[in-house]
Amino acid sequence: MAECRRLGVAAIEPFMNTSEINREILRLAIPNMISNIIIPMLGMVDVAIAGRLGDDTNIAALAIGTTIFNFIYWNCSFLRMGTSGITAQAFGAGQKKECANMLIRSCWLAFILAFILVIFRKSIGSFSLHVMQGSDKVQALAGEYLFARIWAVPASITLFAIQGWFIGMQDAKIPMAISVISVIINAAFSVFFAFNLNMGIAGIAWGTVLAQYTGLLISCIMLLIKYREYIQYFDIKESLRLKPVIHFLHINKDIFLRSAFVVIVYTFFTAASARFGDAILATNALLMQLFTLFSYMSDGFAYAGESLTGRFVGEKNACLLKRFINKLLFWAVMIGILFVFVYVIAWKEILMIFSSSDEIIASAGKFIGWIVAVPLVGCIPFMIDGIMIGATQTKLLRNTVFIATALFFVGFYALSPFLGNDALWIAFIIFLLFRGILLYFCSDRLNVEKIMEGN
Repeated sequence: MAECRRLGVAAIEPFMNTSEINREILRLAIPNMISNIIIPMLGMVDVAIAGRLGDDTNIAALAIGTTIFNFIYWNCSFLRMGTSGITAQAFGAGQKKECANMLIRSCWLAFILAFILVIFRKSIGSFSLHVMQGSDKVQALAGEYLFARIWAVPASITLFAIQGWFIGMQDAKIPMAISVISVIINAAFSVFFAFNLNMGIAGIAWGTVLAQYTGLLISCIMLLIKYREYIQYFDIKESLRLKPVIHFLHINKDIFLRSAFVVIVYTFFTAASARFGDAILATNALLMQLFTLFSYMSDGFAYAGESLTGRFVGEKNACLLKRFINKLLFWAVMIGILFVFVYVIAWKEILMIFSSSDEIIASAGKFIGWIVAVPLVGCIPFMIDGIMIGATQTKLLRNTVFIATALFFVGFYALSPFLGNDALWIAFIIFLLFRGILLYFCSDRLNVEKIMEGN
């Protein structure tokens, strides 16, 4: 087993049995999974509060507002993914100075993006609301939410950069703690602002703003406490050196395009829902909460895949990488089966957390079969995404999601004249299914040598 000998720094033993491999995966996956279950709870809490403001149009307005922010944040998520992959590889190679400089590069880019979004907030907000095409009442409420929550953007984007760095450093516990504290603050202050101060849907937004800045403050404190050793390596001039900056931007460009295609699909999903009327918009918004719960839980393992893949690529340890990939795929399938079971037996009880409207719950029941199918087709692409991000194989991610997006639109426009909202869900299933199929075969069936190619 000489081929398993590590070429990087000491950390994980080169020879590990199955239980040790699973423990290492779960060491990272469980905190990430908790974090990523809690993250959508920020949105779920908001939906639950909006559903009790006395008018179902608040849910529809919140769906539009959160979709706009999802569009912004998902397009900025390249910052987290690009940072985690490069940082993990530097960590695996024992390059402490490069780890430190990656944090600086990522934060600089976050500051620039946040500045642009805040400066142009009115134009971005007005255009986004126009595109979403809700009723006048829904549009007005969505505007209240959007122009309040926009002030959370600087904190949220900077948190992407810092979270990506923590993941690359094989640290899942700090992001988990930040997520837990943020959702508690968000819930408490959103309720207080919305009901006690009678701020309505705008109060929900201000609760989220406060939660995001609290999370950023805690992140900075933890950096100073736990990673003091790395702070001494901070070098602003070195972090702006042309070659590593170009490499960072090149990887982020591909991830940005990949994320943009994903966001286009998710945003079009909500926009198309609005065209079917406010009732279908509210129904699909509730159903997407179930998808969000599955996707963030799956991403917990995908983040572990980012950390471990990047680490083993940095260590040039192809043998362990192959064994970990096999185990990661096993866990992905198990998560998918678990969610199918949960959705089949408890979908109504879960949806009732978010809305007390019998009409909306009954409407959701007509389409629940599509949500049950999502974990079956979505578990593998989520995991392969994490593996490719850790290996910084970003062109592959970009090209495959482009094809899957094209198939989504073909499916929707071919079927929508006949099937209505069902066509939208079928197209979404096609998108998820082909992301997995294309990633699997374009990576030569997850061939380790191909995954490590170019690194």
